[in-house]
Amino acid sequence: MEKRTGLFSNGIIWFGVAISVSEIEAGIEIGAAAAHDSLWLPLVLGHVLGGILLFFVGLIGARVRLNAMETTASTFGKYGSKFFAALNTFQLLAWVAVLNAQGASALAGLNLPVSFPLTCIILAVLIAIWVYVGLKRSANVTTVVMAALAVLLVVLSVKLFGLGSDGTTVSGDSIAGSVAGAAAGTAALLGFWNIFEISIAMPISWLPVISDYTKDVENPVKATAVSAAAYTFASLWMYILGIEISNIGSGTSIAQAILLAGLGIPGIIIVVLSTVTTNFLAANSAGESSKAIYNKVNPKVAGVVVSILSAALAISGIMDHYISFLYLIASVFAPMAAVLLVSFYFGKVGAVHTGEETAREETARVSGKAFWLWNLFAWLVGFIVYQVAERLDYVPLGPTLVAVIVSAVLAYARVLVVSRRAS
Repeated sequence: MEKRTGLFSNGIIWFGVAISVSEIEAGIEIGAAAAHDSLWLPLVLGHVLGGILLFFVGLIGARVRLNAMETTASTFGKYGSKFFAALNTFQLLAWVAVLNAQGASALAGLNLPVSFPLTCIILAVLIAIWVYVGLKRSANVTTVVMAALAVLLVVLSVKLFGLGSDGTTVSGDSIAGSVAGAAAGTAALLGFWNIFEISIAMPISWLPVISDYTKDVENPVKATAVSAAAYTFASLWMYILGIEISNIGSGTSIAQAILLAGLGIPGIIIVVLSTVTTNFLAANSAGESSKAIYNKVNPKVAGVVVSILSAALAISGIMDHYISFLYLIASVFAPMAAVLLVSFYFGKVGAVHTGEETAREETARVSGKAFWLWNLFAWLVGFIVYQVAERLDYVPLGPTLVAVIVSAVLAYARVLVVSRRAS
């Protein structure tokens, strides 16, 4: 019998996912370009709604025991599933590269005698080793690493808040955030829905990944809930840490904040561990998505290859396109998740998961070419809506929610038509 993972191990995994330089950077961007008395509601709302989406998407994988991209076959068909798996593999490769570059930049700011390219390579090798060893064999090490990282981050948080209370804060208006330039213009403060969009973008980026880990859980509902809650809590913590960094006169540099807090080696450990723990999961999932494209691929080998390739992308300057890339992920996978959720929870696809049939048999029985094509159409409309909305100065609800609603309504319209025909 295959060994299943418990609540604690899943909580540890997803706590570690959220602890990353990228999450802190997002908090810095918000803190630098938003009025602090009005940022908390959209910040929390974005995380809570993102966490809810993570839960329901992850629960699909937990119930059908398939990885993230394999779960899409019942909604988008064999080739639609491969299409999204290919997109996911490429976005995860780029995501690992972005996180790698951010970690290397933060370490460079700590005045280490190691060049940026070499740091990128070292981080990529550490990630590749962890991917090859595997999550199950490194479970105890992961727990120890997460415990140490949590303690170090508590120390950093206390010191940073102490710096702020000493009166060393500066106005957020003096720091021009790159997100502000992309979303609201460099001269204007971020509005409610701009902040919401930056807040929900991070959990959205993990929607095509979470089922890679919930598929092996012992208790689907509880373990998925713990995973989503652990990520949401830790992500909020990182955003708040970034907001505090934007208030202490350290510009947009995490490294300067660490130096101001008086953390030398512990600060280096924070950056390295946070980069590796998050990137390990992304690289590992890239391997899982590769398997969904071609089932003879060894996920570990593919994950290692992605880890190594990420170093080259990181060195090439991919971090300069970080915000645009984050929005691109949301435009692809937010509407995809909306259609998947409607199909599974409101259509026949989810209703027939009784444990008596395999997922492939269920897919063949309840789905058809017209069903898959309509769902792909619903996704495409949501994708286009996001792309258009993201380019507008102001969109009520923000591009992500608008795209999700549009795709979900179109997918549900198909469910209603099928239901009426059946009756």
